[in-house]
Amino acid sequence: MVNTSRAEFQHPRFAQAYIRASELADRRGAYEHRRRLLAGLQGRVIEIGAGNGRDFPHYPPAVTEVVAVEPDDTLRAHAAEQARSAPVPVSVVPGHAGALPAGDGTMDAAVVSLVLCSVPEQRSALAEIVRVLAPGGRLHFYEHVRSPRRPIALLQDLITPAWHRAAGGCHPNRDTLAEIERAGFEVVWIDRFPFAPNPPVPPLTHILGAAVLKR
Repeated sequence: MVNTSRAEFQHPRFAQAYIRASELADRRGAYEHRRRLLAGLQGRVIEIGAGNGRDFPHYPPAVTEVVAVEPDDTLRAHAAEQARSAPVPVSVVPGHAGALPAGDGTMDAAVVSLVLCSVPEQRSALAEIVRVLAPGGRLHFYEHVRSPRRPIALLQDLITPAWHRAAGGCHPNRDTLAEIERAGFEVVWIDRFPFAPNPPVPPLTHILGAAVLKR
């Protein structure tokens, strides 16, 4: 568990930009990505970094409860509004990936959607997800990651310091899939594809998939 101040996660200007950008991204294809991300979920789900709640309309009926964790005050307020019209019960709560507000083994599944790029420490965040999941629990993920093409990956390394400051803590050069597997998950399906959510940002490598906790 990482002891991190909530103040570290307050990026009001970026949050407002993200709200606008997420609407455009959904029109460009992210809406379908979110639908695929959440398909097949059931039981109690914790969504880490719920943002402005764009995932909520896509939760299937087999989900009995969603605990939506969001540290940014601006985004959390928008998520709370979205939760009112969600098709399943959604509780929007403050918190962050390094100290999830859930007991050990109490969740059937976890969802991360464009989140593991921006957490301060991926391994700590994934360790918290492992902690709160029941044995055999599922992790559904939708993330942009380090490119498999070396020239682009080196460019990502080069721009990461400036990108990190401008984009709410995002790191575009993380090998997120390797960290998911290192945390103890077995990937059951994955799709890897280029996607440009908001021009003029060039297409970034995205991964969309699901994994099962190997315990």
